[in-house]
Amino acid sequence: MAKKANASELVLTDPNWQSKKGHPSLEEVYRTMKVPKKGNFFRKLFAFIGPGYLVAVGYMDPGNWATSIAGGSTFNYTLLSVILISNIMAIILQALAAKLGIVTGRDLAQACRDYFSKPVSFGLWVLCEIAIAACDLAELIGSAIALNLLFGIPLFWGICLTALDILIVLLLQNKGFRYIEAFVIALILIIAGCFIVELAMANPSLKSIALGFIPSSQIITNPSMLFISLGILGATVMPHNLYLHSSIVQTRKYDTSDEGKKEAIKFATIDSTVALMLALFVNAAILILAAATFYKSGNTEIASIEQAFQFLTPLLGTTLASTLFAVALLASGQNSTLTGTLAGQIVMEGFLDIRLPSWLRRLITRSVAIIPSLIVTYLYGASGTTKLLILSQVILSFQLSFAVFPLVMFTSDKKKMGKFANKPLLKYTAWIIASFIAILNVYLLWGTFF
Repeated sequence: MAKKANASELVLTDPNWQSKKGHPSLEEVYRTMKVPKKGNFFRKLFAFIGPGYLVAVGYMDPGNWATSIAGGSTFNYTLLSVILISNIMAIILQALAAKLGIVTGRDLAQACRDYFSKPVSFGLWVLCEIAIAACDLAELIGSAIALNLLFGIPLFWGICLTALDILIVLLLQNKGFRYIEAFVIALILIIAGCFIVELAMANPSLKSIALGFIPSSQIITNPSMLFISLGILGATVMPHNLYLHSSIVQTRKYDTSDEGKKEAIKFATIDSTVALMLALFVNAAILILAAATFYKSGNTEIASIEQAFQFLTPLLGTTLASTLFAVALLASGQNSTLTGTLAGQIVMEGFLDIRLPSWLRRLITRSVAIIPSLIVTYLYGASGTTKLLILSQVILSFQLSFAVFPLVMFTSDKKKMGKFANKPLLKYTAWIIASFIAILNVYLLWGTFF
């Protein structure tokens, strides 16, 4: 592993990787954040807090909102258990991604390039780029919808306006990685704060919420409930987050001895687990809000973000309810923008070893998402953007297994991970999750198209 942040080449400590040299992941911020060698538990933990929240953003992006709204308005609190299960899977997978980056000094994209042949790596890169563009599409549409709901800006111009968020990304990247983390955490707190107020106004049944977290056999036996459940599961775990997390944990300048890596894995796992529990709260809050307002009032057909916004004011008796809902949506879209930019940079550099300026990388990704959004919005209006939002989640689901299987394979291999390879219980659990996701996505794709 390179010992200096500005090293032009990275020499791996593990001789089993095919490639012996390469650039550090996110070279401009690699190992730039100091970790105290001495100090109490909380001081060291604070040094690692940040990457988990950038990852958590992907679990509460606008693409998740429609499925949670549909689940709550149609089936009350029953599908809360699905959100909980998907969150547990996410916690395990993100912990593996962090461990891969800390132990090997390679992010998941670099690890794939090192291990697989060039044609396979190129294919994985293409699939990942499509998934990132699809995720960017969801964030773009979500932000445009929020601007329309809050300020009456037409969707077409809202989509154009969201392209300017590249300026925010550039400003924060120039100031340092801690500023990006602080901005993301601030927006997450805004989202959580909005939903705390919303839930207080909706006054949901605490007993029903508790029962909702207990899995029900109806989820399997009811085809409609099963399909929405699959949508929730498919929209929760984001493939680009696995690449992202394995890279940004390396922004910390932890001790590279075995003991230092062990400590880094512990704190990075705590960071991502706490952050993902916050994401669990936000996703559950969306479903609970839909159940406590729409299902309770008999409006069981509400499945889109726009419908939810329109019905919240009359059902809760205040315009504040709809306003907070839209503010949270806008914060969610802008947050996801930052992490999408970083993920795109990591994937391109990792798979192809090509480096582009961040503004150019962002412009390419944004162009891929903006063009279809503008065309669909111009031709079909709001209904078209909703369908495009659903399509983006299907694309993300399809790509997920191509990131999960290599991650589980690498972290379970003792030749690559040494003493840090997954223990039997974790290894088998991870393979079960990977297989379950693969089967789930095949079923979801079949149900969507046929």
